[in-house]
Amino acid sequence: MKIQKKLFFMLFCFSALLVVSLVLLMQWSIGKGMVEYVNAKEEDALEPFTKELGQLYQREDSWQPLKNQHRKFHRMLNAYLRNSEFSWPLLPKRHGGVKPLPVNDKLQNRPPPHERRGRPYLPPKMEEQYAVLDHQRQKIVGRYNQDLEYSYTDIKVEQITVGYLAILKRHRLTQGYELDFLQQQQHYFLLIALGVMLAVVLVTIPIASHIVRPINRIAGGMAKLTQGDYRQALTVDRQDELGALSKDFNQLSITLLENEQARKRWLANTSHELRTPLSILRGELEAILDGIRPMNKPSIISLSDEVAHLEHLINDLQQLTSADIGGLSYTMKPINLNRWLVNELVKYKDYLSDANIAFELNAFDDNIDIIADKDRLSQLLNNIFANAIKYAQASRVTLSLSKENKQPGWIRVTIADDGLGVDEKHLSHLFEYLYRVDDSRNRSTGGSGLGLSICAHIVNAHHGNIYAETSELGGLAIVIELPVQSVK
Repeated sequence: MKIQKKLFFMLFCFSALLVVSLVLLMQWSIGKGMVEYVNAKEEDALEPFTKELGQLYQREDSWQPLKNQHRKFHRMLNAYLRNSEFSWPLLPKRHGGVKPLPVNDKLQNRPPPHERRGRPYLPPKMEEQYAVLDHQRQKIVGRYNQDLEYSYTDIKVEQITVGYLAILKRHRLTQGYELDFLQQQQHYFLLIALGVMLAVVLVTIPIASHIVRPINRIAGGMAKLTQGDYRQALTVDRQDELGALSKDFNQLSITLLENEQARKRWLANTSHELRTPLSILRGELEAILDGIRPMNKPSIISLSDEVAHLEHLINDLQQLTSADIGGLSYTMKPINLNRWLVNELVKYKDYLSDANIAFELNAFDDNIDIIADKDRLSQLLNNIFANAIKYAQASRVTLSLSKENKQPGWIRVTIADDGLGVDEKHLSHLFEYLYRVDDSRNRSTGGSGLGLSICAHIVNAHHGNIYAETSELGGLAIVIELPVQSVK
């Protein structure tokens, strides 16, 4: 079942359950209220009768004249109820007619033990509707069943309660306009419930569609992504979780497209870098075999240079592959960065001097302790300085060590030159595999174009950041940010 149908079904079932529950609750509430109203109305109708019972007690100063006088009690009660909806029907004569039904639902219509023509008579069960009790709630007259539920109206003489009129409570209606009213309300409730459920259907369908529509669009986009079509962009103008999911989908699409382009560029550059030395080797070997070039030492040296270049390229590729899969090993130990740089940079002064490049170290006296692998840091510096010598055409290189103000607890190492520099559009790509800037990098300088990519892996392994920017000297600056263990 599709999610839209599931959502519609759940909303519809929940709404139906809620509507049915509310209708039943309202019916129960109105029915109970109407029964209580009828009971209260009956008590009000018998209030004058209660006053007459009080006057009877006051004249005799006791209940003795009424004690067990059931017929007298019934005649008095019938006089007050004769013209009301609570009146007692007379039992018909012995021959002819139909026996009337009782007023109360608890009362059953069964033949009385005695019949007398033309006299008011209440069937035994009907007699249990009313009774007179004394102030201790002992029966005086009428039939009183303690197992049934009664309401008690005080019979007072000079503000003193001398007895009670017990009236059997109704629990449901069997006749009268109140019953008609309840039946009418039930009919209305049914129509209202049907109308509400129709409204629920009309509202639930667009709500389910509104929720599912972006999900379907995202699912369709994901299907295209799995087929290799990464140029996907969803426009979902929503501020909820689905809107956030669509933004994440768009970001994923961009990332996959960039990775695919980088992969294709990586394959193209790798094949180009490998093909060049192989083509040269093949051409020179064919020339030697054809007798065009002599088999002498200069030819062998040229062939050896191409093999060395090819070997260097393959080694760099192997290092990058190992770094990608976590194969490069690191031995992290605490080192004093100031002292290590001073000792390490001694060997680079001659290296740079041979390339006619002046070197300058700008550091501060504070001791900087970091957790690092000395060998990998040496490899990092070697690649950066080699990059400056081969590509920058610089005359001056500086290494600056400073505290990072934006990130307390970090140290910044900046290696800058005054060479040709790099256009800003290339700065963010310098650390990609085999990326070359055509104006400043060419094969005549040597190198594989993988040195800065290896540098990025080394810095990332030290939980730092590396990026390129324009140098204040006019050339290129490589900035390395490393977390500091402690600053003393």
